[in-house]
Amino acid sequence: MIFAAFRVKSFRFQWPADLLTSWAFEMETLTLGWYVMTQTGSVLMLTVFGSLQFLGTLAAPGFGVLADRLGAGAMLAAMRASYAALATVLMALALADLVTPVWVLVLATVGGLVRPNDIVMRNALIGDTIPPAHLMGALALSRVTQDSARIGGALAGAGLSTALGLGRTYAVVSLVYVASLALTFGVSWRAPLPDPASAPRASVVSASGWRDLLNGLTYAVTTPALLGIMLLAFAINLTAYPISGGLLPYAAERVYHVDARGLGLLAASFSLGALAGSMTMVVTGGPERPARATLVHTALWYALLLVFAHVGRVGVGMATLLAAGFVQSIAMISMSATMLADAAPGFRARVIGVRMLAVYGLPLGLLAAGLLIPRVGYRSALTLYTTLGLTVTIVIGLVWRAALWRAR
Repeated sequence: MIFAAFRVKSFRFQWPADLLTSWAFEMETLTLGWYVMTQTGSVLMLTVFGSLQFLGTLAAPGFGVLADRLGAGAMLAAMRASYAALATVLMALALADLVTPVWVLVLATVGGLVRPNDIVMRNALIGDTIPPAHLMGALALSRVTQDSARIGGALAGAGLSTALGLGRTYAVVSLVYVASLALTFGVSWRAPLPDPASAPRASVVSASGWRDLLNGLTYAVTTPALLGIMLLAFAINLTAYPISGGLLPYAAERVYHVDARGLGLLAASFSLGALAGSMTMVVTGGPERPARATLVHTALWYALLLVFAHVGRVGVGMATLLAAGFVQSIAMISMSATMLADAAPGFRARVIGVRMLAVYGLPLGLLAAGLLIPRVGYRSALTLYTTLGLTVTIVIGLVWRAALWRAR
């Protein structure tokens, strides 16, 4: 059944909690990204802001170890309490007319230490609570929370910040975080039990957190399908997501010459396509060969981003982002399904945590773009990124073809 995952009580609480958290994330990202771009006028400062939000990716394996020991539900509750607290601080600063780009960067740094790991906990909790037969559907439904938020959250963030100002917008963001925290208290807080069948492959129980972390890294690196997927994930974060994410405020202001609402429409176009892709996965149950689907749709994604780099009309840009979002969603859901299927139960959170290290490619890609664009131009920089990403995708498909292309 399409919505079979909702038979699980924990998922009935997790899904709306994740939805609200994703909405708040997107409202923050668009509102503050536009604030930094308009206040400083610097693409480098914009990319620094975007990069700071991903500092916590370096700690993702450690978060995975804690989730395997304490339970992903407990970790989510603690993390979402911190989001609400930080949003309240920024709201107070804005209402007191004390907020500056420096304050935004400071709070982005603090939040960036925790926020990237929210997806680690979400996927780990799904892997721990959803039966294998319904795993793909649950992942697709989870992806819907992110994709719908990127539509509604982006438009809401743009509209509220324009109409109400930064302080009142953050009052709304704070309330959304509090609501998501309340729902998170209803998810399963049990730590996952190790799978006895996987014990010969690697020891799941360890007296040392560092040993657990090392075991997770070793397990991921020595499993061919996981290693290939993680390298692909790093390439995607380095060369694809900066184009459709952190650099959009620059494209909106300098290429398409639109305001915050235009930026919201560009972001929403990519997310609408992603939502359509997620819903397609929910209805169809996903591809029979998720690893192969990951490679194919990643290649299509890069091709569409290359087209986006060279269009000069905002309407055509929105249409291209719509198509790019669709194939991106199928690629990412298939990637998550491949990882969860190949990882033993006692290692799922750690494997997802190790995979989150790949997200560190995003701040690196953003910073490199911030330095490259003033020197070679926006279109040349994006052409370089997409060509590099497509080449890496093809190479990974060839090197790990037995584990990824031929695997079911």
